[in-house]
Amino acid sequence: MSKIADLRRDYKARTLDVSDVALNPFVQFDNWFQEALATARKDAGSEANAMTLATANKEGIPSARIVLLKGIDEKGFIFYTNYNSRKGQEMTENPHAALVFHWQELERQVRIEGKVERVSSKISDTYFSSRPKGSRIGAWASPQSQVIPHRDLLENNTAELQHKYEQEEVPRPPHWGGYRLVPSVIEFWQGRSSRLHDRVRYALDHGKWVIERLAP
Repeated sequence: MSKIADLRRDYKARTLDVSDVALNPFVQFDNWFQEALATARKDAGSEANAMTLATANKEGIPSARIVLLKGIDEKGFIFYTNYNSRKGQEMTENPHAALVFHWQELERQVRIEGKVERVSSKISDTYFSSRPKGSRIGAWASPQSQVIPHRDLLENNTAELQHKYEQEEVPRPPHWGGYRLVPSVIEFWQGRSSRLHDRVRYALDHGKWVIERLAP
């Protein structure tokens, strides 16, 4: 069995320099995201919009999980969840959060730091209505992050809700909706050989984005 410490990969696919990037980090993100989408279409097991969401409670104790990016607007990056879940409670207590995208095939990462805010009810309603009916029912059926005695609770809740909404639309639960992470820092990471990776950071300074290269 190979030792974990011996696992290595040398990155040689691309390069990244301050002179290569767009002046606006949202434009730069979209450029990279479109490439990630194109790669994901060739690999059915890859999800370009999968991202790590890191949050912390009021004591500063962190937690992280994978969620899906579901929108980008002029202010930030949008995702959806149960407001009463652990991440929802932590974002209420401490609005500072971070995102990480890892596109292994492209040897790239994007790190995003900022504050989270809830999106409008209209935006949440519009997205919720676009979800498959099973996912909409699931948002009602699961008391997310709470301890449950067994899976039967979820199955029974789902069966009852399927019967209740058999002939009608499933409304958005009041405890479910969207969040927007409004960034103050966005860093683009391109893997390079010998661990001398390229890192370009956008930092917001008095409303303007400052672009800097970081040492790997």
